Amino acid sequence: MSLEPTPRRTVSESMVEIPAGKILLRDEGTNTGWKAEVAAFRLAPYPVTRELYRAVLGEAPASPAGPRTPVTDVSWLEAVRFCNLLSRETGLDPCYSASDDPDGQDVVCDPEAGGYRLPSEAEWEYACRAGNSAVRYGELDEIAWYRGNSGGGVRDVGTRAPNAWGLHDMIGNVWEWCWDVYDPEVYGPYRVFRGGSWSDRPHGCRASCRRKSHPAFRVDDLGFRLARSL
Repeated sequence: MSLEPTPRRTVSESMVEIPAGKILLRDEGTNTGWKAEVAAFRLAPYPVTRELYRAVLGEAPASPAGPRTPVTDVSWLEAVRFCNLLSRETGLDPCYSASDDPDGQDVVCDPEAGGYRLPSEAEWEYACRAGNSAVRYGELDEIAWYRGNSGGGVRDVGTRAPNAWGLHDMIGNVWEWCWDVYDPEVYGPYRVFRGGSWSDRPHGCRASCRRKSHPAFRVDDLGFRLARSL
């Protein structure tokens, strides 16, 4: 009997169980805040790598970066499709409905389906903080690849110190797509991404920092991380 390729096995076996809790989120642009309850869930310890992305899809976006770096130049829509494909290939029910809308507004998520998905924004920040209320969960040079130490490019996952729950690269290396719409009344279908990247100054590498873009947007410092409901 043949085994699944190593990258597929690894993502399933290494996911970290995040306990239930509450989080206060804040939008600095509008100076508003809101509370969210977070059910227990699982989160990958690293962003999706080029190695895993290629193992599932057969190819990854062109880049000189190595196989253990986070995959970048992937849109929100492509991240959602990847989650569904990985779910099917590993015998799980997909969480997302198919999308024909270029804005992704017809995508529906059933988090209880059991497959892979993007974390919600509340799940992301709650997991990033890991019980820490500071600007970030450690000293920036120790926990993150950012403009001051990255050398001008994405770096291998898991090579900076993790947070208290064993999650690496939550700050820096690449921004990470979340499920949520940013502000539909102002920005329409734009989705949230979090965490800062290799190209950001310290101000962008904070647990509370929120950014957004169109679901078809791709750039070389934006990737994603996998979540699953318990």
